[in-house]
Amino acid sequence: MNFDYPVGATPLDPDELDGLRLPHISTRAELDRWEQDNITAGEAWAFSRKRKDILGDAFMCRLHKRMFGNVWRWAGLHRNSDQNIGGPWWRIPTDLKNMCDDVAVWIETGCYPPDEIAARFHHRLVAIHPFPNGNGRHARTMTDLLLVHKLGRPRFTWGSGALINSGDSRRRYIDALRAADRQDYGPLMFFVRT
Repeated sequence: MNFDYPVGATPLDPDELDGLRLPHISTRAELDRWEQDNITAGEAWAFSRKRKDILGDAFMCRLHKRMFGNVWRWAGLHRNSDQNIGGPWWRIPTDLKNMCDDVAVWIETGCYPPDEIAARFHHRLVAIHPFPNGNGRHARTMTDLLLVHKLGRPRFTWGSGALINSGDSRRRYIDALRAADRQDYGPLMFFVRT
């Protein structure tokens, strides 16, 4: 397989590649196309009704499986190896619970405006990187669900460009996430609504 990864993407290791359900796929473009069909179906399921349980690991795993389960055997399961982003794999359940608890408090207290709550949630979820692959796409969908179902806001526009391939939109997105790593959420707040 010839998988050329865009800047900031997490490369799949050989064990993760063994989880591919579609052996005919040989390029990243083919993989992206099959994943996108699965993602579209997963998003349709997620937005089909108001979800009350989105701030929990079980729902996040269920959504990831809906978004990637037709392509990857490990869809919906936490990664079990360390990668180029995210903390140790064994800490994922605790990190997700802490993040969800923090977000619930932010919503309850209104300590940040709704868009900032969503941007901070997105940044933390990407930083935890709970799955072997699809974390950015999953985190963007989770963030949009949070906006729509918990915060009463419209979905983010995510820079109005394709983020899975190299290009200006992806570069701005990665730069905004890196700024958020330094506690500067301004670029991410601007990016998500442009």
